Amino acid sequence: MGLLSKIFGKKNVEERQGEPDMMYVSNEDERMNWAIEKANLTLWYFEESLENPQSHQVYFSIKVKIIDGDNGEHIWLTDPHFDNEGHLYGTIGNEPVDVKTVKLNQKIGIDRSMISDWMILENGRLIGGYTIRAIRDDIPDKDKSAFDQNIGLYIDEGVDHFKPNFDTPEGAILALEQAYNDKNLDAAIACKDFKEEAKMMLTSTSMPQDAEIVQQMAEVLELSFVNNLEEHGFPDFTRLQSAFIRERVDNHHYIITEICWFPDGGKSIQKLNVFKSVSGWKVLGPINED
Repeated sequence: MGLLSKIFGKKNVEERQGEPDMMYVSNEDERMNWAIEKANLTLWYFEESLENPQSHQVYFSIKVKIIDGDNGEHIWLTDPHFDNEGHLYGTIGNEPVDVKTVKLNQKIGIDRSMISDWMILENGRLIGGYTIRAIRDDIPDKDKSAFDQNIGLYIDEGVDHFKPNFDTPEGAILALEQAYNDKNLDAAIACKDFKEEAKMMLTSTSMPQDAEIVQQMAEVLELSFVNNLEEHGFPDFTRLQSAFIRERVDNHHYIITEICWFPDGGKSIQKLNVFKSVSGWKVLGPINED
């Protein structure tokens, strides 16, 4: 079993229930639901890496939900691969607890819609593994080091490989950073929503939010954005790695914390307001914290 044997160990069902290394929480847990969604939004990176693994990528595993009547269980598969139609194949990597239709070391095929997580080890660092992170985030800080040592992984914020488009708040940020890298002013402007940014600024003042004032402020914000890029140049996000944390304000507004890793090992953290417009998610601007 290799790595998964470290994660799960050789424990019976009674001993494993409730322990962090069981990698299980209730389906109703919001943290776990987001971990599964995040894994599927970034699955393209796992598939591309599995197709053409790099020398620093030494381990691939993928997690799927197995259904057995009324029971369901999320189980890791080792030696994963996809066929030409996108169906997933792999070997059961941990002893099933709730389902009896599969067993340890059994080779199975399963529809990709049942995928709930993936992980890659890159230079000993966990990439993906969102359900592992969800459980780790829920344990006391004093126990995190022991958790990491138990499974033999270096776990930091990781790297989130969202696609740089307007389908997700994180993708909108990456699209803006790509526009900066390309020095493409039109593409950068397309990543913004100055009118919504104007509305947000006006809510913190006593000024009325009528359409004319909003439009005037939006024009000022866009002009300021353009002038700043022309005066100071485009920021450079090449070779930058990012991880993201979501904070929901409402269905159309998220505060996204971006953790940036620089090639020299440096790290920075910024918070941005991201808004869902009729054309997708747009970056409003950074949040300045004193």
